[in-house]
Amino acid sequence: MSTGVLILHGSSGTPDVDRARILRAEGYDVLAPAWAVRAEVPLESFPLDELAERNDRLVLMGSSWGAEAALLLGALDERVDAVVAFAPGAYVWDRVQQDGGQRSAWTWQGEPLPFVPFDSSWRADEDPPSYTSMYRQSLRTCADVQAARIPVERIRDVLLIAGGDDKVWPSVDFAEEIVRRRGPLPTRVVTGAAAGHRVVLPGETPKTAGQTMARGGTDAADRELGERAWPEILSFLAD
Repeated sequence: MSTGVLILHGSSGTPDVDRARILRAEGYDVLAPAWAVRAEVPLESFPLDELAERNDRLVLMGSSWGAEAALLLGALDERVDAVVAFAPGAYVWDRVQQDGGQRSAWTWQGEPLPFVPFDSSWRADEDPPSYTSMYRQSLRTCADVQAARIPVERIRDVLLIAGGDDKVWPSVDFAEEIVRRRGPLPTRVVTGAAAGHRVVLPGETPKTAGQTMARGGTDAADRELGERAWPEILSFLAD
């Protein structure tokens, strides 16, 4: 049985080429496309069809907003067998427009998915800004949180990797929520209390691209979590 892995990057806009390289070295068929982080990205636009043509098993691997997309695709596309989510989200979020308007981050079959709008009253209290309190506040003020939840209970198998010092969004909280909502379904979790938003796997170079913001963690803590996550990832992919 052959396994294809689709890797979806986060808001940096930079494909995870190191991650693709080390997975290819393990014998996996890997695609790591660049995609524009914007409003109403069609989930069908990711090249899952290409992987499906030549593989028996499909695994999605995403980070941050890419993890949001991977979890959504895993729930909505029945061809997906498993999802690996780094700094996972548990909801569909807003993409604020230049004019201040709010639109869903994703569409499926031509329709925007229900989303949590960002609370416009939120203000950063540090520089560079941490956004974890914005996400928490927006959840509290959202009129219909239930509709915006990613239906993770539809995914066959899930591995979540999250840092407890994530300053972008509360990824450990989201991971714990995903575990609760999946109940008895197979869900593995690897966390590190001191790690931040960007986990570094063995053989990867830490990313520096993206919007200026606090991401938490330290180089040592981010690498330590990556070291512990790596054998879990290999086991997960082998299963």
